[in-house]
Amino acid sequence: MRRIHPDIEDNPDIEQAYAYPPDRPWLRLNMVSSADGGAWLKGLSAGLSSKGDRRIFGVLRGLSDVILAGAATVRAEGYGPAKPRESWRGLRAGRPAAPPVAVLTRRLDLDLSRPLFTEARPDARPIVITCAAAPADRRAEAAALAEVIVAGDDRVDLERAVRELHDRGLTRILCEGGPKVNGQLAAAGLIDELCLSVSPLLIGGDAARVLNGETCQVNLTLRQVLEEDGALFCSYVRE
Repeated sequence: MRRIHPDIEDNPDIEQAYAYPPDRPWLRLNMVSSADGGAWLKGLSAGLSSKGDRRIFGVLRGLSDVILAGAATVRAEGYGPAKPRESWRGLRAGRPAAPPVAVLTRRLDLDLSRPLFTEARPDARPIVITCAAAPADRRAEAAALAEVIVAGDDRVDLERAVRELHDRGLTRILCEGGPKVNGQLAAAGLIDELCLSVSPLLIGGDAARVLNGETCQVNLTLRQVLEEDGALFCSYVRE
């Protein structure tokens, strides 16, 4: 892997390249896309990934305080709990060995028998972020296996959800999508950084874009570009 912007460097320190800004909350969105903007191949992001993308994916998880994802992404990608890695030992000094996963869900239509809920470490208990309109019985069931945060009345209030995570000391938020959640976060002005892996593939078809749904405009500055085997790993920060 090499850095090609803003300078040229072979084998850059990935952990340092993606270090969070000190002393301030930060919401980082990490996505992979094809060269023509598709966010998945055959319904899954794995078809667009590469060795370099998976390496950066692991580092971004290790750096984060919490992994945030929408319920549709959690179901489609078969999410489980983040598992500690030896390479994270230094990154996570003073924190749990792995970050918890927080799931955004309006209806609480989650399979609570999945490993995400049954195999999580006690110090990285999953978090379910829902709204007051979610069925009370489902909230009670989820609370037996996860921390439940009610943020909003008829739908999840993302600004409040992010604030609730901050109040728990989870200020380095890594969002992994999907496209609808990404669009809502962008429209709410909550994204500080976009980490975008661009796979050298054209896929066409009906795959969603990285952001789908709500119309918004967020001006970004290109901070960094890494490259490996034709794949680009771009970091943009909000102006």
